Amino acid sequence: MVESTEAEKSGVQVPGLTAKLCEWVGALQLSDVPEEVVTRTKYLILDGLACAIIGAHLPWSETGTKAVLSMEAAGSCSVWGWEKKIGPLPASLLNSSFIQSFELDDFHSEAPIHSSAVVLPALLALLQHTESPVADTQFLIAALIGYELGPRVGLGLWGGDILSRGWHSGAVFGPAAAAAATSKLLNLQPGKIEEAIGIACTQACGLMSAQYGSMVKRMQHGFAARNGLFSTLMVSQGYTGIKEVLETPYGGFISTFGNGGTREPPTTPHRIIENLGSAWELQNINVKPYASMAATHGTVDCIRKIQELHPNALSDVDEVEEIIVEMSGPAFKKGGWVPERPVKSTSAQMSAPYAAACQIVDGAVFVQQFAPAFLEREEIWKWAHKFRCVHNPEFDRDKKTMWGQKMTTSFKNASREKIEVFVPAPRGVKPLLTNEEILEKWRKLTEDIIDVDVRDKIEGLVLGLGGGIEVHQIVELLGKQTQQLASFKS
Repeated sequence: MVESTEAEKSGVQVPGLTAKLCEWVGALQLSDVPEEVVTRTKYLILDGLACAIIGAHLPWSETGTKAVLSMEAAGSCSVWGWEKKIGPLPASLLNSSFIQSFELDDFHSEAPIHSSAVVLPALLALLQHTESPVADTQFLIAALIGYELGPRVGLGLWGGDILSRGWHSGAVFGPAAAAAATSKLLNLQPGKIEEAIGIACTQACGLMSAQYGSMVKRMQHGFAARNGLFSTLMVSQGYTGIKEVLETPYGGFISTFGNGGTREPPTTPHRIIENLGSAWELQNINVKPYASMAATHGTVDCIRKIQELHPNALSDVDEVEEIIVEMSGPAFKKGGWVPERPVKSTSAQMSAPYAAACQIVDGAVFVQQFAPAFLEREEIWKWAHKFRCVHNPEFDRDKKTMWGQKMTTSFKNASREKIEVFVPAPRGVKPLLTNEEILEKWRKLTEDIIDVDVRDKIEGLVLGLGGGIEVHQIVELLGKQTQQLASFKS
């Protein structure tokens, strides 16, 4: 357990920060981790693979895959769902883009990162690339480290603050996590892990303008997965990287990305290693119940609450004057807007008004709502334009309030009483989805996309990790051809 001094908590650089982190990574064994944390890791892995399976043949995934395959030679690493093999770096890039392809994958509530999209593609590509046998316990502890470190790196930059400033936070936090996980899989020593993280951090980048309709939004966590894996492979061959990359005052990761921070102090580097090994950020990773960006989930749940308490209140769009949604700063900047028509799936999924309109009209915000044939429905757009999202600074106070949203619905009939509802945190954040609910999501997402026998084998192997299973079987099964969702076929 690592505790912080008062000076470190005030934003002062933490001496030896990167080395302390890497010593922990190098020393950690599965027996050091509480059983419930190990079990949760397995369910997070299963959820990430479900998202990849459904995402491998969506239109934008096919465009990206065909482009990458046209420039890459055959190799040893599976492109999931394609029955193709290429080199480890492009494989990790593509497979990550599949996990991130439909806004269904996990996220950390305070330090936004989609951990599965960073960790799993890098680890499974390395697994196929390396000639050395890898025990399932070694794979499991490596994955657990990746899930734990991504959010912790983000906490050093106040998590959501960097997102509010326009960085795609997970693509910034992710390279270090992928480097640490893959270094652990190769059993690198702490000094080498530090160098791998140094090479990874110098490649960190990602811009949130990608959310406005581009395909590359789906691939930016893939850059993190690829770059982290690249860093480890380079170090394993004797190439040297940056030492003390997290804490270096000039040009270091925290000092550089913290420049312009809006919080006081602007950075909190002590949080990267605070209570390391006793408090698990992995347990704060959220699994999504809705196929939309995380900040839209509170808006959806506000609508669900109205539908529960006032079943007929939203039955006629023409009777509603306006729906005001009060949000935290990060939620407002990322999701408090209405896309322009014609809309792409990406933009629709990033918009709180659009997602909420789907809940009003369909009573659901899942895969079907964002299929191309469903995007231009007039009734959805009528409802979407009834929403006005506003920033409420009260929700910015701390991590306990940042997920809160308040919704006020007013009606054209002035004598009709306004409806006010408040959601302190959306479903999936508080409460977290249970392991049983994650298993249900896995089966629902993979239905009709992969053969039932293949699905059941993957499920059994993932949930059996740590019991002596053959990990290579998982990635070989993932490489088998999958189907495109019927609603996304042109």
